[in-house]
Amino acid sequence: MTYSLATRIKEDTSVAPLPRGRRPRQQRMERSQIAVLPYTLAGISIFAGLNQEALEAIHQRCAWRRYEQGEPIVDYLDSSDDVFFVASGEVGVTIYSVAGQAVSFRTLGAGDIFGEYAAIDGGPRSASVEARTSCLIASMSAKEFRKLLRTEPVVAEAVLKGLVRNVRSLTKRVYEFSTLAVNNRIHAELLRLASLAPREGKGARLSPAPTHAEIASRISTHREAVTRELNRLSRIGIIERTSGTLIVRDLDRLAAMLHEMTGE
Repeated sequence: MTYSLATRIKEDTSVAPLPRGRRPRQQRMERSQIAVLPYTLAGISIFAGLNQEALEAIHQRCAWRRYEQGEPIVDYLDSSDDVFFVASGEVGVTIYSVAGQAVSFRTLGAGDIFGEYAAIDGGPRSASVEARTSCLIASMSAKEFRKLLRTEPVVAEAVLKGLVRNVRSLTKRVYEFSTLAVNNRIHAELLRLASLAPREGKGARLSPAPTHAEIASRISTHREAVTRELNRLSRIGIIERTSGTLIVRDLDRLAAMLHEMTGE
């Protein structure tokens, strides 16, 4: 079920009673502000160069929906063509084989977009996307998105740069699959994840930690191989695993291990 902005605001305006003495008009205003806050496109990366008036115009073309963890948003090869903007939460981009094996491509968070491929070329969905956490998603029709690209050059440029980043990332992954042993693909994936995580001295903290199955699905191997290599990296002090967190202690040392094998 997709909610319009007005419908969701009406449903989400329940708040704790205000202290006595507040005027009803002030109470209604504060409730309205609380309800509207999550429904904003201001954090979406491709809209970073737009002013408030332009953002509001785009806002009017969007529908909003909240998805819960594990809920599908789009399916691989389906014919829908809406574009989606992640206002909050995380989604995972995956293709499932006929046997049910998951091949994970990436995780998207607040500020990211997906679905633009189908909106641009009219083809079927290139992957499935499902909610990894509770998330708030805005969607826009393909027709409106293409109109936006024509009228807002800043947005068109941001979309083009995003597409190029994806091509570079996938090119690098194909190279890794073709040239690296499994343990080195694990090193490369840890470095990739760490580059997106908060730094801690020489290392980085991945929280929540990716599961062994998630890492395996990203690098085309099995969970047992990931478990063996992470245990080895833990023994030699490169990583540390705590409840729900994976800490990469020494990024330089991990990168050196990878470069020894690639010769780069």
